[in-house]
Amino acid sequence: MKKSPFPKVGQTTIFPISLKLLAIFVLLLTLSNFATNVVNSFLARAQIIKLNNTIMVSQLKDIYTAAGNQFQIFTFTGKKDESVAAIYNTAKRGFEMPNSIALAFDRKGHILFCASATPLPAEEEKSEKSQPSLNENSTEFSDSLALQTMNERFDEGNSDGVLLFSSDMGQYYGVYKYQEDWECFFVRAELRSDTMRTNNMLFGIISIVIVFIVIGFLLAGIFMFRRILRNVHKITSDLYEMQQNQKLSLIDLSDSPNDDVTYLAASFNSLSSTISNLLGIFQKFASRDVVAKAYKEHQIRLEGSQQNLVMLFSDIKSFTYRTETLGNDIIDLLNVHYDKVIKRVHENSGVIGSIIGDAILAIYGTRNSENKSLDALTSAWEITRVTAELRSRMIERRAKIEQERTLTQAEERIYQAVLIDIGVGIDGGTVFYGNIGSDEHMTNTVIGDNVNSASRLEGLTRIYKLPVIVSGYIKNEIEQAGITKYKFFEIDTVQVKGKTEGKKIYFPLDTESDANPPEIEAKFAIYEKALGAYYAGDWNTARSEFKKCGIEASEVFLDRIGKGNAPENWSGIWTMQTK
Repeated sequence: MKKSPFPKVGQTTIFPISLKLLAIFVLLLTLSNFATNVVNSFLARAQIIKLNNTIMVSQLKDIYTAAGNQFQIFTFTGKKDESVAAIYNTAKRGFEMPNSIALAFDRKGHILFCASATPLPAEEEKSEKSQPSLNENSTEFSDSLALQTMNERFDEGNSDGVLLFSSDMGQYYGVYKYQEDWECFFVRAELRSDTMRTNNMLFGIISIVIVFIVIGFLLAGIFMFRRILRNVHKITSDLYEMQQNQKLSLIDLSDSPNDDVTYLAASFNSLSSTISNLLGIFQKFASRDVVAKAYKEHQIRLEGSQQNLVMLFSDIKSFTYRTETLGNDIIDLLNVHYDKVIKRVHENSGVIGSIIGDAILAIYGTRNSENKSLDALTSAWEITRVTAELRSRMIERRAKIEQERTLTQAEERIYQAVLIDIGVGIDGGTVFYGNIGSDEHMTNTVIGDNVNSASRLEGLTRIYKLPVIVSGYIKNEIEQAGITKYKFFEIDTVQVKGKTEGKKIYFPLDTESDANPPEIEAKFAIYEKALGAYYAGDWNTARSEFKKCGIEASEVFLDRIGKGNAPENWSGIWTMQTK
């Protein structure tokens, strides 16, 4: 059996795409050489201009020499007109183009003489022109800009050079040299259009030919390359889509030829599957913004910054009892709970900062969000609702069982253990957010007083018997945005342990929720009236109003004030004794 010169993957021979590209390259190289030879004909134009310059320099040299000789004759005879006429006759020799010109003028532009191959008729000289007139009867060199340039060069020590100037015939190019005896610039110039006319015509014809040739070869090249590299285009399109979505996937190779590009794509698919698995694992252990940054920058650094963020802290109440009752089964209960909680956090543009046993810290403001406080509060109420739904299912389950029999004592304990309830505290402000640790092990975290405050607010939900408690920061940011869905009721002013100032706390009532009874706002209105009396030290009024409001949080104040009166120097601030 004859051995194939190309490698194989299984029974499939891999043909190097370089051979295909090489064949096309040889073809295009042959065509490019032909095109280069055509282009070289255009370069002759530059040589013509260069040759004209050489001729004009030679003629200017003759004029310059004649001017020097005639100045000596003028000095001897005193006949200036005859000397200038002699220079004029010398300058006019050798004109080959219809608009060749030679002239001399002083630094102010006064023309000494002007010789042209075809003098203008008198009637044309007097007609209106778009450019300043320049002919044998001219007395002034009227291109002031060119004159200024020549004078500037002369002042810098350059008495000769090339020159571009305009006239009624068009633009002239030429050479000049300053003649010290006559104190004039001597110029030999040609009309650019005379020089370029023939070349332009030839250039136009060849340009048209090249355009058609290029279009033909371009179409042929596009057809060949698209056919040969169609698989490359498909692969790059898939890769581009992955880059845009920031998500690895597999390249479709169902209709791909058996070449090394397909083999490369197949290798990529294998690598993509491995990386996707690792990325999926990594994403489960890190917050989404960290994963996105790592995917984009291909590294994770120990870094962080001060940011204005909102922190949500949620904790399961009576967790110790539930752990003692359920044992290892508590893990299954937590997973069911966190599956719903984390989903709500992510849906509302939040990231998970940490999970500590029965508590979860969510952070808002690290991802694109119009109002981070609103996102956090929406998450809080959704978390409480899904937790309530879980309790409802447990209650329904118990009811079905009790239709057949009564729960045993052990089953009752388990039932009470799975009826989980949570509290949510939310606060916001400037905190440190980033990665801390070492190059061997690091964690993404948020540090600051407002983080601790969110945890304290969650603890207060147990005291005031409220599902969600927020700070004034959350209240202000939502109200300033003009959001009316939530109505905030002040609950108390507390001083957390380790702080010297009191902080107002609020209950955010969801006014659009069907779960709230119609009279709830009226009850909170009475509660706030009682709270105002409590702050003012009028505990008798406060006591009476708290009893009427029907809000569970009022029991805290009734126990706190008892039957007594406000103490002296009453500030209205309750100091927390525990963290």
